[in-house]
Amino acid sequence: MCKQVCAVWEVSLSDGLHRIEFEHGTTTGKRVVYVNGQEVLRRDWMFKLVGSEQFSFGVPQSRAEIRIAAVGGFSYEYSLHVNGLTLQKFTQNRTKTTQTWDLGLDRDRYRIVLERNTMDVWCNGHKMDAESEFVEDGTQTRFFMGQREFCLRAEQGKKSITYCLLLDGQRIHHT
Repeated sequence: MCKQVCAVWEVSLSDGLHRIEFEHGTTTGKRVVYVNGQEVLRRDWMFKLVGSEQFSFGVPQSRAEIRIAAVGGFSYEYSLHVNGLTLQKFTQNRTKTTQTWDLGLDRDRYRIVLERNTMDVWCNGHKMDAESEFVEDGTQTRFFMGQREFCLRAEQGKKSITYCLLLDGQRIHHT
């Protein structure tokens, strides 16, 4: 039996991009949630066609809620809330508290995320063991991925702190 997905969202967390798909049987009330293609929630034969479904995803676990609202007749509207916020507000907050670099080197791809509020560093979905130290014009955090050494530098500007990623001493621009 094939999926009949009625809503799809993409959510970026420190451990990567998560694709959330939602099936809603408008005659049976069936509700199925998939995260990255894996079924994480299933409810068959629900008599109430509107309401919400809650589930968790990602590392560390984020709380998600899909809200189902009738918009007239047999039409429904679906919205995703993450950690109590609308997806739009959650994404805006993540933009303020994280910095991400996506880069390809030789045949390797790296997605590096700095969580500015905790100074945690993630690379390709894994929280890295990183060593931080004070340097003349700020701080730097070093970590290794395979044989490659990365360095995140935090430098105090006139109005704010800026972050840059260095690989072998070369600056990598963030995305």
